[in-house]
Amino acid sequence: MSSRRPLAAASLFLVSALALAACAAGPAAELEAPTSSDEPTTVTVEDNNGSHKIDLPLKSVVATDNRTFETLESWGIELSAAAVSLMPNTNSYTEDEDIIDLGSHREPNLEAVVAVQPDLIINGQRFAQFHDDFVSYAPDAVVLELDPRDGESFEAELKRQTTVLGEVFGKQTEAKELNDALDEAIDRVAAAYDDTETVMAVTTSGGEIGYIAPHVGRTLGPVFDFAGLTPALEVPEATDDHQGDDIAVEAIADSNPDWILVMDRDAAVGADDPNYSPAADILENSEALAKVTAVADGNIVYMPADTYTNEGIQTYTEFLNSFADALEGN
Repeated sequence: MSSRRPLAAASLFLVSALALAACAAGPAAELEAPTSSDEPTTVTVEDNNGSHKIDLPLKSVVATDNRTFETLESWGIELSAAAVSLMPNTNSYTEDEDIIDLGSHREPNLEAVVAVQPDLIINGQRFAQFHDDFVSYAPDAVVLELDPRDGESFEAELKRQTTVLGEVFGKQTEAKELNDALDEAIDRVAAAYDDTETVMAVTTSGGEIGYIAPHVGRTLGPVFDFAGLTPALEVPEATDDHQGDDIAVEAIADSNPDWILVMDRDAAVGADDPNYSPAADILENSEALAKVTAVADGNIVYMPADTYTNEGIQTYTEFLNSFADALEGN
């Protein structure tokens, strides 16, 4: 019996000492605990108008720039309002009834942005003209604009847009994957393309063919630069008109391109119209073009059907891979 008492006393002393130590360590442990979350509370990014400090987390995001819609959707970004009327039906945002539709650039409903109290408005492309209106209606929001800038290489501008959005939404890894995929597609075209072969870009709308000028033309114009393509034809005073420049089918035939690249404008905005004429029918069934090398050899490459309303980095990557497939198969 007596032999157990010192052990019990020692145990009691040890427990008491540990309890006191724990009490003493309590305040110190609290002082050493992190005082803030690991999640960032702000992010600073550069856009076309300068530097912006954005508070995080974002509670209300608005998007009007067509080039961003597919990226935002693929990253699972929730939108409170957007230019839904301008989205292709391939984008799931068009089925989300919780998103307030700001309309199209031709019939915008800009005032509707007030109701969603945005923290961030990703503005651009067709809605670029409404920058000041958004600043007025949502003075507490950051209006971010990342349209490709004049004088800069187009593919680099697409990647800049993706990179900045990745920083804003914590999707840096995903942004790099998109940028790398574009670079790889461009490299494939460059490796397979023979610069002695000439290329023409056209758009089709209303059953007519429009000429997309190298360098300056809508959508396909910049491809001549970053893919190093040799134009089959260059005309003076060419524009970036969304329907292309007027050109006689005989002029296309006379230039005899080895390749024809095509954007079917109506495929994105008028495919349900009973009078819709697919680009393939217009070009491949034209008697005037039947002897053109590109037509005779089947060297016609079409951009994705939703291109006109979805001109983001994924659109170009998909198209360039299709072009590379055709070049390699040829």
